[in-house]
Amino acid sequence: MTLFELVTRSMRKNIKHYYLYFFALIFSTSLYFVFATLQHDSSIVRTSSADMKFAASFQVAGILLLLIVAVFTVYANRIFLKRRSREIGLYQLIGLTRKGVARFLIIENVLLGTGALLLGIGSGALAARLFLLILMKLLGFEGLIELTFSAQAALQTVIVFAALIALTSFQMLLTVYRSTLLQLFHADKQGEHPRKPNSIVAAFLALLGIALISFGYRLSGHMVNDMLFFNMLAVLLSTILGTYLLFRVTIGWAFYQFRRSKNGHLGLANSLSLAPLMHRMKANANSLTLITVLSAMTLTMVAMSYSLYFSVESDTRVSLPYDFTFENSEKDARSFREELKKEGITFDYKSIEAVRLMGTILDPDNRPKSDDRGLLFFPAEQLLKAGADIKVPAKGDAVLFDGRANLAGTTKEEDKNFPKEIEPGKNGGMQTLRLTGLVVKFVMNFNAYGAQLVTDESTFKELRENMRTSPDFEAVRFDTFRIPDKKERAKASGLYAKYKTEDRVMPDFHTQYEASLQTFGLLIFISGFLGLVFLISTGSILYFKQMTEAEQEKRSFTTLRQLGFDVNDIMRGIVRKQLFVFAIPLLIGLLHSVFAVKAASVLALSSIAVPSAIAMGVYALIYFVFAALTVGYYRKIVKQAM
Repeated sequence: MTLFELVTRSMRKNIKHYYLYFFALIFSTSLYFVFATLQHDSSIVRTSSADMKFAASFQVAGILLLLIVAVFTVYANRIFLKRRSREIGLYQLIGLTRKGVARFLIIENVLLGTGALLLGIGSGALAARLFLLILMKLLGFEGLIELTFSAQAALQTVIVFAALIALTSFQMLLTVYRSTLLQLFHADKQGEHPRKPNSIVAAFLALLGIALISFGYRLSGHMVNDMLFFNMLAVLLSTILGTYLLFRVTIGWAFYQFRRSKNGHLGLANSLSLAPLMHRMKANANSLTLITVLSAMTLTMVAMSYSLYFSVESDTRVSLPYDFTFENSEKDARSFREELKKEGITFDYKSIEAVRLMGTILDPDNRPKSDDRGLLFFPAEQLLKAGADIKVPAKGDAVLFDGRANLAGTTKEEDKNFPKEIEPGKNGGMQTLRLTGLVVKFVMNFNAYGAQLVTDESTFKELRENMRTSPDFEAVRFDTFRIPDKKERAKASGLYAKYKTEDRVMPDFHTQYEASLQTFGLLIFISGFLGLVFLISTGSILYFKQMTEAEQEKRSFTTLRQLGFDVNDIMRGIVRKQLFVFAIPLLIGLLHSVFAVKAASVLALSSIAVPSAIAMGVYALIYFVFAALTVGYYRKIVKQAM
């Protein structure tokens, strides 16, 4: 039998173990090819806005994808080599030299990698159109874009995945040349012998793990301040270390206490679930910690991108309550109004008076933290007529409207200390106003300079009359337009563009919405598929580990079947074990991501609870597919045990 025949025979024999790994490689290769194609395709760049950095975005996405795939392939390859260690040892026993065994493994790896590469590029080329349609839908683009096969993208994919094949081949060389026959034949029997933990130390470390995670959760809710970077670092380190201690010590200590309470008599179900975990606690702690933390990061990335995308319209409306505004440009507003009428566009027009001047907002309980700023006062009654959803303050009172208060960190406890005092102007005779509250939205488009304060009409008129002598006093008129129909709003945006000048910032709702939709559409496209690759990779790794453990425990299953236990009796213990292996990392990862999303929610102006929950639910559902595959594989092994 030639070496090549031996390789093909081995691949046919191990295909049942390789199929998920092979599928993950094909999917990763096709996705990288699609990213590279979109990176180099000029037609997409021409279709997008000038601010969109398509090439750079997909280049970064490709690098992140490669990192995920590299870690996955190296880790999975290590599991396969350990599982096949006895086979590698047998090849050496029957006369193959180490060089021959290494050649055998490398040829098999190259064939497998080349097959995945060719199928990945082929499926990527066929699916590129589908990926493009998804991207165009997310970006809100209409019409057709021609997408041709990119030789440059194919060459780039071949180069990077050839390097990946070379990396795994080198890993195989190290395994063959560094392992003795004894190590190869006993590699699948290596495990831990759980020792009685030091009660005081174990209890301390167990509680420390929980305390570190709790500290990270608490700090994540108060990160937005001058120490933001150090807070993020502290949250990350405390959560990672706490998670490791949770898996390495806390859960192991709890298992030991449970076994001790049973006097070692665990019963069948607990013996099949608890005992294997205790014997592999150290190795499982490392991998489960890594998977839990990375799952939390991936969940946070996917949930935030999904949330930001589906809150684009509401967030844009918070920043721009009016579709179009003109500040002290009555002539331009009149001209724009005439153009809208000429084009037959239905609109709602209102003019709103305002007063702008410098002033100070004082905290009576902490006066040194006085805030000097530009102030912009609006009469509530005029805003109500223009369609604003606000309440009219009492005479002499004012309410601050700031749509970016969360992002600026101005909603912490000390900033909620109301009422505060407003001292408008420098030389005017107006008495101090009372600031009674903060509302996290704008009453005028965000580009209007000054902190937006709303008073009742009588207070506003009194303020305007008394402050006219102030050197920084400015009477302001806003002409506002709202257009209900989306298509007419887009048409009006084109008419509005000619009134914009370089020296004036004049955003309109349609342009801002389209730009945000493209940005977050690209983000959700990239993060969604990267998250899917990560999910497939981590799920596959857990599946491979459990598949290897199932083979190692096959003799135990045979003994249990001979003693009279049926398949369902044995499977009850196995299902408990898989719940720990799959569900515990997922649940802790979900919990980590909930607090991470809560901390990152300052980036969104509206509620992101529902879209975040949907994203996490879909992630968990796909994750449990791998748990079901693992249980199915165990059931097959148990049935074959007799």
